[in-house]
Amino acid sequence: MSAPPLVDMSPPTDMPHRNAEIYERPPYIRPVPAVRFGVAGIVAMLVFGVLLGGWEAYFRSKGAAPQFVASDVLWAMQRARINNGEGNATVLIGSSRMLFDVQLDVWEKMDGRRPIQLALEGTSPITALADLAADTAFRGRLMIGVSPDLFFSGFAYRGKAIANWRTQSLTDRSGQWLSMHLLEPVFAFVDPDFALFTILKRQEWPARAGVHTRVNVRKLTLTERDRNTHMWPRVVTDTAYARLARDIWAQDFGSLPPGVTPAMVNAGIIAETKKAAAAVATLRARGVPVLFIRHPSAGAYLDHENKAFPRQGTWEPLLAQSGVKGIHFADHPELQGFELPEWSHLSHESARRYTAALYGVIARVEPAIVAR
Repeated sequence: MSAPPLVDMSPPTDMPHRNAEIYERPPYIRPVPAVRFGVAGIVAMLVFGVLLGGWEAYFRSKGAAPQFVASDVLWAMQRARINNGEGNATVLIGSSRMLFDVQLDVWEKMDGRRPIQLALEGTSPITALADLAADTAFRGRLMIGVSPDLFFSGFAYRGKAIANWRTQSLTDRSGQWLSMHLLEPVFAFVDPDFALFTILKRQEWPARAGVHTRVNVRKLTLTERDRNTHMWPRVVTDTAYARLARDIWAQDFGSLPPGVTPAMVNAGIIAETKKAAAAVATLRARGVPVLFIRHPSAGAYLDHENKAFPRQGTWEPLLAQSGVKGIHFADHPELQGFELPEWSHLSHESARRYTAALYGVIARVEPAIVAR
């Protein structure tokens, strides 16, 4: 059998001539129309300004106003005060009810001292409690808000704020400073609830088979520089918006999350109570007065809490195991009868009156919290 013929792989003899022809051609230069770049820049800035102004005006028309964004870095700034000479302060930890319902300026007028606000929305305070217990710089007074569904489940929507407060980078701090001084006092649209992609996400997109949709919590607050926080007036004045907020809460009523059993819930209650009691014991050994506070809730939210986290199985064991006193709104007529537009938080006007009433109850129940 003869071998296959060899294939001649050598380049064509005219290749050098072709390459020379290609490389000798002048490069193509795209003609650029004559443009007055100064005018174009001015037009671009005007368009940007009009769009920005329209975006701002739209949200202002919805009742938005400039405020400080409740970022993790802002929380870290307040937490750092304890280690920067204010270790003897009155400190508030808890979830959003402690954040909304206790007005720092009202407390300051009555007590002469402005508390440090460390409550975090959607977050059990037990991690913050353990953090304070481990920090010997803290020797002040501590009030702990108890929202049953968060406290006894250990849920921590804003848990990263607590975990990372000691490791804020220079970029984090400088970005926060710039935002607090240049943007947040001027523009309402800086609020994360008004971010473009947040708005796009909550549009009524077509449902997809097998995909569970959940409506996220909407804007409810206005926040000051030191995290003094109160309810956004629109929640009070716009009944449709308040109803939307109630519907969002109701998503969690009546059934357990997938994969969660009643036995798991009970085990969680026991575990979280033990963790809280251990941290409180550490604080009390250091001479820190501690007080638990169950702020008001109403309507279907209160019904849900009473059914899913009954007082006799949560609040009472917490006080017994911790060995400290607690104030439950249901036990004190002066802490009842306030306005809760969306069942879970007090309106600003009610929060101011509630803070004054709460101070009086605290002075009677646990005077060490307000003692000079």
